[in-house]
Amino acid sequence: MTEPTDAAARRAIEPVICYPTETLPVPDLALYQRAHHDAVKTGEIVVPSREAATIEVPAGHFLKISSIEGPQVGDLNLFNAKNLDERFYSGKTRALHGTHVTTGHRLWSCFPFLRPMATVVADTLSWYGIDEFGGSVHDVIGTRCDPYTGNLLSGGHYHHCCHSNLTRALSDARALSLEEAEARVHDVLNVFMCTGFTRDTRQYFMKASPVRPGDYLELFAEIDLLAVMSACPGGDCGAVHSSDTATCHPMLMEVLKPAEGTLDTWYPPAANGYDRTHGR
Repeated sequence: MTEPTDAAARRAIEPVICYPTETLPVPDLALYQRAHHDAVKTGEIVVPSREAATIEVPAGHFLKISSIEGPQVGDLNLFNAKNLDERFYSGKTRALHGTHVTTGHRLWSCFPFLRPMATVVADTLSWYGIDEFGGSVHDVIGTRCDPYTGNLLSGGHYHHCCHSNLTRALSDARALSLEEAEARVHDVLNVFMCTGFTRDTRQYFMKASPVRPGDYLELFAEIDLLAVMSACPGGDCGAVHSSDTATCHPMLMEVLKPAEGTLDTWYPPAANGYDRTHGR
């Protein structure tokens, strides 16, 4: 197609933020930090490499996700522990906070609930920022490696990919059939994964994660959560994913309970309450 004469003017139009967030409730990070000061561990689960595991996190507790042996990324699903119909909505989280999340950002649930499920309260990789390639850490743009895309692009059916791992783990945790569980597995928070979009073709890319043993991402559970995480078969995702050849490591999920009385001024967020008749 021939470029129009006013092409430069059209490209020069100033962008507009789709969802201004100035009116969103601001998380009280100081309160969460005080609550964390004397918190005690009440549970933990090691997520084996190339597998997934689950843990429940009561509202008002912390979920700490750590690198423990070597560079490794994790694909995280979050559910309302009392109602699996309410689950993490990566697309709306991305629309509100951007392509990658860090301290102070919230992880939002799906319609019709649309409320904070968790708040990021600590991130040891916050120093990374945005690199020269446009990459950053903890993305909400990737979906999860899965057997369907793998078969589409290269043939074969690899079932230690994150989608299959999450499906099996959720099935075991809630005594669901694999078919029922798979229907509930959703787009993820890619914990520790370093990603972005290429500047020329705008393709989704990954690069070796900067995570090292001792790094962690910590979430405050705003509602009762079931956390399901897969230790990706791509390891640090510096070369491949959905592969038995990448060096992979386990990850750790820990639950911490604040000391009594430290959250007296905190209230769990109510569901959105939108009129579901849509004006009819």
